[in-house]
Amino acid sequence: MKPAQRKKISKPAALQRHEPAFREIIGLIQSARRRAFQAVNTELIELYWRVGEYISRKLATAAWGEGVVEELARYIALHHPELKGFTRTSLFRMRQLHDTYRAHPKVAPLVRQLPWSHNLLILGRCKHAEEREFYLRLASGRNWGRRELERQLDGALFERTILSKPKVSPLVTQLHPEAETIFKDTYLLDFLELPETHSERDLQKALVKNLKQFLIELGPDFCFAGEELRLQVGGQDFYLDLLFYHRSLQFLVAFDLKIRKFEPEHLGKMQFYLEAIDRDVRKAHERPSIGVLLCASKDNEVVKYALSHSMSPALIAEYQTRLPDRRLLQRKLHEFYQLALPRTK
Repeated sequence: MKPAQRKKISKPAALQRHEPAFREIIGLIQSARRRAFQAVNTELIELYWRVGEYISRKLATAAWGEGVVEELARYIALHHPELKGFTRTSLFRMRQLHDTYRAHPKVAPLVRQLPWSHNLLILGRCKHAEEREFYLRLASGRNWGRRELERQLDGALFERTILSKPKVSPLVTQLHPEAETIFKDTYLLDFLELPETHSERDLQKALVKNLKQFLIELGPDFCFAGEELRLQVGGQDFYLDLLFYHRSLQFLVAFDLKIRKFEPEHLGKMQFYLEAIDRDVRKAHERPSIGVLLCASKDNEVVKYALSHSMSPALIAEYQTRLPDRRLLQRKLHEFYQLALPRTK
């Protein structure tokens, strides 16, 4: 017997005619709901700030001891059980929120843009003001959910960003001076769950399958433009692993995947790909394309030599499929800061 075939259900003519308008209305509703949620969240964080400020002032003037805060929590629970979230621990965290950011007027507004759970994560996991500001700006600017914020904290994004700047060719700096703020030296691909031994094809397919997560890892304004892009040159076909587009800066980004260590000869192939893309794919209004060689590992000294006279607008990055050792990176960052301190005579 032949398997039952599904009947193709066609939309009613009235729905087809009015669907664009219906979608526009849905967009208005969803946009209003997001604004309403943000307004409620802003008021809630403002309330926590004021409560924290009040407690901080009382403790600072010795008008209260810490035991009074505990009595306050018991009073709220007993007389106003409808007011949730004002336990002793929460009240002290509100005080911590205020005391941490009160001297940073440029950062304090970011606190009000994020949910309480995000603020607690950043307060609890970040040791320095620079690190807190880094995650506050990214979480609010990129609309990270709590899970993504926690993942980036676990992945030591701050430490990796400070310690390892993107390795770009001089032509990238010349054509796209913004590139160093857009691209990373290391991309964390722990969400792929790849085995230790995998092929470039496995890596490519896993990235496409987990495209949403990969786009978050790339950063804002990246759009997926294709996989295994066929480039016809002369009588031959060549295939690029992945192609993306950066909306705000208006350039194509070609990804060539390597499951082994970077080798200098990889740049020659990338230069060929970029030439073909700029001649046959890039539109007239778009800026010159950039190539990313995404490798399993790289020797930074080899990368430096290879890029120094490269005529290709390319950068070399590596990917990690496992969370890095955050404690090791924190120690390296501490050493970095110690070296940066002015030496006393």
